[in-house]
Amino acid sequence: MRKFLLLASVLGLFSCTKELGGGEPPINVPSSTTLNGNINTTTTLTSDKVWTLKGYVYVTDGAKLIIQPGTTIVSDISEKGALCIERGAQIIAEGTSTKPIIFTSGKVAGERSPGDWGGIVILGKAKTNRSSEPTIEGGIGRPYGGTNDLDNSGILKYVRIEYAGIAALPNSEINALTLGGVGSGTIIENVQTIYANDDAFEFFGGTVNAKNLYAFATADDDFDFDFGYTGTINNGVSKRDPKFVDNGDAGNGVECDNDGVGSSAQPFTHPKLIGMILVGPFDATSLANHNLGLRWRRATQFTMTNSKIIGYQKGSFSIESNETAQAYKDGISKFENNEIQAFDPLLNFKSTSVLFTAANMKEKALSQGNKEVSYTKAEMETLSKPVWSNGWTRFPIKGN
Repeated sequence: MRKFLLLASVLGLFSCTKELGGGEPPINVPSSTTLNGNINTTTTLTSDKVWTLKGYVYVTDGAKLIIQPGTTIVSDISEKGALCIERGAQIIAEGTSTKPIIFTSGKVAGERSPGDWGGIVILGKAKTNRSSEPTIEGGIGRPYGGTNDLDNSGILKYVRIEYAGIAALPNSEINALTLGGVGSGTIIENVQTIYANDDAFEFFGGTVNAKNLYAFATADDDFDFDFGYTGTINNGVSKRDPKFVDNGDAGNGVECDNDGVGSSAQPFTHPKLIGMILVGPFDATSLANHNLGLRWRRATQFTMTNSKIIGYQKGSFSIESNETAQAYKDGISKFENNEIQAFDPLLNFKSTSVLFTAANMKEKALSQGNKEVSYTKAEMETLSKPVWSNGWTRFPIKGN
């Protein structure tokens, strides 16, 4: 009888751990649901509790933060939270399509605002193009980058990041998801941002690849690349809210620079973007700071294929430096088999460079499988909801 009871107890414990999100028993579950300061050892956040980030929380070198499927993490209201995975640490946040992991505001639905908390910052050991060791922006100041392009900072899978993005200093923000020198050993798949108050996804150097990224109703840029990022993104979507945009900056689908001064530092920033669907506001009454679909800016390189860039107010495909123009002219940068449609079709192609004008861009683009299209707003809405986004994403009215 005692053997039977012991067996039943063990089976019950195993069943409980399975319900909480995995076959392995949770390791080192915190006694308090409020997280602050440093996490210095392997720690598990279980799905049976709502966890609160109070201020900046750092997972330190050698530590691992495991988050079970279906877990919700909110921010403290008075002391806005942010989660930083430092270089050498890992986050294992592997949700499912039916049990996504949710990071959101600590306020009740109906009272939430973009910028209610900081966001998630992951730092790795992959290359950047900085000559000295960089530190991440947003008041965090932790170093990132290195020489290990295969570095593994963990897993983000089926994760929603809602109402994030705060500015600690002018031009120094925490984005919904900030990636600094993150290596290709890291898995980032099926991540949605909702009403980010700055950028949705920002990549500072690194080699990490990602797929199925969704930026919904971002204030600033949906995808921002800098400091020598060279990874690949498959199936990224952005969908703008015509009535919400950064008051102090221009909101773009993609913004890309080699660095802030347009230097020739290497590796050159060169994202490879495949199967993207970037949907602008496509609305005559949209706020003035809604800007461009693609803003290839200071001395950057790029590859973009099989994508749609549609509905942006001030242009679809824009080149904004001689160095960027030269790379496209020479075939180092590639733009092939894409569909483009600005709000004003005359703005499909834009260039500030005398080396390769908008007319040159159009001629080259149309010779390489690209098309100027004319979708209706309803068709754009349908295109913005690919099959892979079903079940785990949401598209709330602002505040909810």
